[in-house]
Amino acid sequence: MLNIPVLRWGEPYKSLDTDEVIHHRTGEVLAKVGQANPGLLARDIRKADRAREVLREIPIKDLIEMMKKAGDLYINATLPLGDGEQSPDDFARQQSASTGLPEHMCKFNMEKNHFVLNNMDQIFDALTRGLDLEILERGFGVEERGVPVSYQAQSPVLGMVLPSNSPGVHTLWMPVIPMQIGLILKPGPQEPWTPYRMFAAFTGAGIPKECIGIYPGGPDMGAETVNRCGRVMIFGSMQTVKNYAGNEHVQVHGPGYSKILLGDDVVDQWEDYIDLMADSIYKNSGRGCINCSGVWASRHTGEIAAALADRVGPHEVQDPTDPEAGLAAFTVPNQAEAIWSMIEEGCEEVGTSHVTAKHGDRLVQMERCDYIRPTILHCNSPDRKMANTEYMFPFTTVVKCPQEQMIDKIGGTLVASAITNDEEWAAQLTDATNIDRLNIGAIPTIALNWLQPHEGSIVDFLFRARAYQTPDERLQRICSQ
Repeated sequence: MLNIPVLRWGEPYKSLDTDEVIHHRTGEVLAKVGQANPGLLARDIRKADRAREVLREIPIKDLIEMMKKAGDLYINATLPLGDGEQSPDDFARQQSASTGLPEHMCKFNMEKNHFVLNNMDQIFDALTRGLDLEILERGFGVEERGVPVSYQAQSPVLGMVLPSNSPGVHTLWMPVIPMQIGLILKPGPQEPWTPYRMFAAFTGAGIPKECIGIYPGGPDMGAETVNRCGRVMIFGSMQTVKNYAGNEHVQVHGPGYSKILLGDDVVDQWEDYIDLMADSIYKNSGRGCINCSGVWASRHTGEIAAALADRVGPHEVQDPTDPEAGLAAFTVPNQAEAIWSMIEEGCEEVGTSHVTAKHGDRLVQMERCDYIRPTILHCNSPDRKMANTEYMFPFTTVVKCPQEQMIDKIGGTLVASAITNDEEWAAQLTDATNIDRLNIGAIPTIALNWLQPHEGSIVDFLFRARAYQTPDERLQRICSQ
């Protein structure tokens, strides 16, 4: 068992209050994690400016190279963790044991994080739209077209209120350190592993430890992180999204409601796209906000639902160490049972049917955790209660809806994969403000291009573009140094 402390700007702090991280199947205590309290962060946030100062002493190009080295340490090295150490295999086992995600998926997420860190120069260039790095360092400068520009950091640190259920979200905050912005990380209670391993990899690569703080704790620490940091990224439910709507200081990542839309011009060939649909639903255990939670078409929806049910419905629960395991456990007591009750209630509505029922019970209950096997519903109208729902497992509703109504009826959609050759409809989808990331063509919802942010630009969130005027002589003198 490991003892993992609070990290106050990189310095270990032994808290008398600890929380146990438990193996979701055996009940073994994997670690005791020190718990911070709001007063601790209230005191430490006074040193937030220092986090940015120490990073600004290092050129961005050098920080980017450190990120690449950190990526190699993260995926290959045995690194310090609390009062012990952790190998890459230890990390995957521990993350799987506490989150319920199969081990091979944890290793895949490690590869994804390594890719982002190892390609930070390209990703950074894409995020900043090719901006001269010295302009971001200095805060102002002259673009190639000869126009003065200025970018002002809106906070010396970014606060992150992280989830327990989706280790893949950590790629979102990896570019922050090269932007010379410090980090305040509040880990999810079941997933402290990634923040601490990243800290060890970053500092091992030369990143100053005093630019990162890790403050585990309960909901009060999440609220304190939001209150104390000038910019915050938080993950949660639709209620969380509503709570922070209109708050420019908080970027909320909630349910994705990602969808596949079949155009009228291709829907008669729907069988050609079943593999794409099934992968979008099932891969990564359906936990991601980019997993498909709805397939919409104007016709053949009953047949599509039946084919998807035959494809994903037979999948069984397997041991998380099995390289073929495709389902993640629900580790929070009673959560899976509550979700399944909501689904059963939704299926009572006329026009909604459970298509995977023929493949056996969906809810699988164990002593310390539960699972829900892949579930496909069919709705004969977009107005049905279950037509636009999302859960943290392979779940999709196939919805019958006229093409001309789809854009209005799908609601907020993180990723829409519209399979069509109809350029007029493609143009309408391009203009649709309720779609964040748009794929036109036979592209799975889970296929990401890392050079394009799928949910808002972190540069636009952390920096403000503003007018900046100064005599040409000064501008040329400073920018030529």
